[in-house]
Amino acid sequence: MPKLNPGDIVHGQYEVVGCLAHGGLGWVYLAVDRAVSDRWVVLKGLLDTGDQDAMAAAISERRFLAEIEHANIVRIYNFVEHLDQRTGSMDGYIVMEYVGGKSLKEIANGRRTATGKRDPLPVEQACAYGIEALEALGHLHSRNLLYCDFKVDNAIQTEDQLKLIDMGAVRRMDDDESAIYGTVGYQAPEVAEVGPSVASDLYTVARTLAVLTFDFQGYTNVFADSLPDPDNIEVFRTYESFYRLLVRATDPDPARRFSSAQEMAEQLTGVLREVVAVQSGRPRPALSTLFGPEVKVTDTELFAELAGEVSLFGARGLLGKRAGAGARAGSGAPGGTALPGRGAANALGFPAPGEASSGNGALSGGGLPGGALPGGGAEGSAAGAGGAAGSGGSGGSGGSGGTVGALGAAGAIGAGEGGASRAAPVAMVRPLDAAAAALALPVPRVDPGDPNAGFLAGLVDSTGSELIAALGAAPAASPELRLRELRARLTMTEPAAAAKALESLEIDHHDDWRVIWYRGVASLTTGDHEIAALSFDAVYDAFPGEPAPKLALGVCAEVLGQLDNAAEYYRLVWATDPSYVSAAFGLARVQLAAGDRSDAVRTLESVPESSIHYTAARVAAVRSRLRQRMRFDTEAGPGTRFLDDLTAAAGQVEALAGFGLDAVRRERLSTEVLGTALDWVLSGSHSGSRSGAVLLGSELDERGLRFGLERSYRTLARLAQGGEERIELVERANRFRPRTWV
Repeated sequence: MPKLNPGDIVHGQYEVVGCLAHGGLGWVYLAVDRAVSDRWVVLKGLLDTGDQDAMAAAISERRFLAEIEHANIVRIYNFVEHLDQRTGSMDGYIVMEYVGGKSLKEIANGRRTATGKRDPLPVEQACAYGIEALEALGHLHSRNLLYCDFKVDNAIQTEDQLKLIDMGAVRRMDDDESAIYGTVGYQAPEVAEVGPSVASDLYTVARTLAVLTFDFQGYTNVFADSLPDPDNIEVFRTYESFYRLLVRATDPDPARRFSSAQEMAEQLTGVLREVVAVQSGRPRPALSTLFGPEVKVTDTELFAELAGEVSLFGARGLLGKRAGAGARAGSGAPGGTALPGRGAANALGFPAPGEASSGNGALSGGGLPGGALPGGGAEGSAAGAGGAAGSGGSGGSGGSGGTVGALGAAGAIGAGEGGASRAAPVAMVRPLDAAAAALALPVPRVDPGDPNAGFLAGLVDSTGSELIAALGAAPAASPELRLRELRARLTMTEPAAAAKALESLEIDHHDDWRVIWYRGVASLTTGDHEIAALSFDAVYDAFPGEPAPKLALGVCAEVLGQLDNAAEYYRLVWATDPSYVSAAFGLARVQLAAGDRSDAVRTLESVPESSIHYTAARVAAVRSRLRQRMRFDTEAGPGTRFLDDLTAAAGQVEALAGFGLDAVRRERLSTEVLGTALDWVLSGSHSGSRSGAVLLGSELDERGLRFGLERSYRTLARLAQGGEERIELVERANRFRPRTWV
């Protein structure tokens, strides 16, 4: 039964209104402080004993709690004694601030599905609670105090704030005698043997987050000291970073958990930013306290410049001239077009546009597999290939390798009956330069406590041998000095010296995460991609809220051919923080490799105008729309969607003039757009209306596109730096100009 009744006056000041709850030390009462503005207070039993001396000692021992002031911790006003009239015993009470609201336990239990099952809290809401709890614990730790018993029962959400409400288990860090309070399922396993610590406090926060975010069956018995298999928990499958944070915070070894409440709060905040960014589609960037920004963005040129003709069908006289076939001009085509000879296999082994396939190695549907068309081609072209394709005729032979660079599609031109082998497919995008990408990754920040921190800050602009010489003049040896030398050796491409420096660091500082990070960087530069992935994965385990390890893992997954994993890591980084522009290019690169052209375009077009890589991203977006397009859209046909992409690509080229795209690159890009459009028009396989359509100032018909190509090539000829280049460009202009009949 409650010892206090409504109307009782405690300590001549606190009028009891009634009971609120029953806690581990007895009943908790709501009262009114008649001495201070009739404010609401809470009375909580402190010690149940008739020994007055013991009571006085207990009150004196707990008075330090009244000195704690923090927005996320309930305020302790007073410690008082009250004589129980029925028993004659002197009871002690803590007088606390009254906090209205619901406990986390009430909030969690109040969420139910339509079937009555418990509905876990959204992970972002739980993370927000966890961050506030860690701020409160961090304040206690800074005063050499431990909370010991954080759980869903002991925190209340009041208005827009979380407050710790039960201070009964708080103890000093150097207290080896007082009773230890804790709760099974929340308390760290080592507490029973070695007592509580900062690490055990952080453990309780992680366990609380687990209880809040999924239906944690068995957390007090089967999983009292562990977490369930992530494959069985939806929130773990969906939010890998959240799972990794809980794993580190609940590591069986206290030394492997987060070192402080601040460190855990920083990582939990990073996880929260990632979760919210992914859910909302709005980035949530923040400066990292562990990593600097990207050193640079490599591989912004996803595609090589076209070496040959931008239009396979439209370059008049090229095919016959290169193959020595002397293809005759067609007649009757709109605009006076000369097409590769109708009725005979042309030099590339496929019929003219609109002509049926001859079968023996010739390609159907206008010349390419499945009706595919060059549409901008791959990186090379018929003009730039190292030999003509195998002939479609019986026993025909081609040039060396039988490759036509302009096709660049899986399954190149079929061999004739003579049995020439198919050419290897040509990749649409340039492969990632793993070594360059490794050295462009964010660099760990210098530890401000390192004796050489100030010295190293003055060497930010030094590189190469100059930097190595400067490091030799450092006032003292230190880990940061050795890490800087290691990075310098990697940058200077001195693998032997870098390996020696890294081995020495691993011996002396094997548990330093920065050494593990540089093991990953060094392994990427030397081609040990699996070791690199393991190293970066370990850093991700340690700092799940940091984008840098995920970016590095994206690079590793890409070079290892794990495109799905690479896309996921790149997507997480890019969605969270758009300052990591290499994540956007990486994501687009793997999307293109997987055939997700439209997604790649969206990714590249999401690079903001404020980025210095905006122009490069838009150029890549234009080429993503068009390169090998006919190959990818063979089933549905180019159709109206392709016309939309042509129009969008042309619009982007025009807009780029205002964003620093120089005249030469703009005209080259224009020729790619116009050349692709010309092939599309000449293919005869398009559909939809294009009446009155204009592309880069040229009408969307054969004559208009030829005029546009001629104009662009003559502009490039005027801008050419050398005589031979100028002559070649003029010849190209002549090959594309429309025929005039006199």
